[in-house]
Amino acid sequence: MKIAIASGKGGTGKTIVSTSLALTVGNATYVDMDVEEPNGAIFVKPEISKEIRFTVPIPEFYEDKCIFCRKCEQACVYNAISIIPQAKKILFFEELCHNCGVCKYVCPVEQAIIEKPKSIGTIRIGEKEQLKFIDGILDVGIASAVPLISGMKSYIPDDEVVIIDSPPGASCPVVEVVKDSDFVLMVTEPTPFGLNDLEIALGIVKEMDKPHAIIVNKHESNNSLARDFAKERGEKIVMEIPFDRKIAENYAKGIPLAGNEYSEMFLKLIKNIREGNI
Repeated sequence: MKIAIASGKGGTGKTIVSTSLALTVGNATYVDMDVEEPNGAIFVKPEISKEIRFTVPIPEFYEDKCIFCRKCEQACVYNAISIIPQAKKILFFEELCHNCGVCKYVCPVEQAIIEKPKSIGTIRIGEKEQLKFIDGILDVGIASAVPLISGMKSYIPDDEVVIIDSPPGASCPVVEVVKDSDFVLMVTEPTPFGLNDLEIALGIVKEMDKPHAIIVNKHESNNSLARDFAKERGEKIVMEIPFDRKIAENYAKGIPLAGNEYSEMFLKLIKNIREGNI
């Protein structure tokens, strides 16, 4: 069972929910796929046992062998290649490349295009007692987080429960995480901004036909925005975390949600998800 913790925007509380949930379950795997800003380790405090440099294949073009037929340019749907036959020049825009290999596949000239590995980030593996830990750190300047997120999946063991801290927002990295998840917990804050972005993210989850539910962070008894939002759209709120100064102080110290109250809530939540009661 892979449970993704997602949100429409940053700062809603994804990380504190995902780490608290993982630490409560204990015998599970926590995966921080928010590779542009991974901070799950601050709360889990794992002992890192392995660091792996992750690479993707990048084409290298050799103009002295190229016949400038433009087949690679025509095959590249991401417009990462521009051929200028008159000047016998090849322009390659690495930031647009999706490492699909189609340019090399369609090239009729042997050795005119050679794929070489390029490091784009680091995958770390560790543990905290019975909890397995995996996170990814994208290198500065890398345009897309998707290849690293995709590469991290091969290191996830077949545990009964896998808790995945998804990137914020509603872009390609979120889709890459959610598409292989069995259930999605959407964390939001009860503000117009938070609920607007939640609606966008919910659109993706529904389009992918993923079972899901909402967790409201920073809940106040006199604020019914999130409840009204869920009622109007037929969505289910499975947890409300109070807007509490003590929680914020603990968060600043790297302390997750603690105490019997939250342990019982998280264990019940996992039980209900696994039994299909949500």
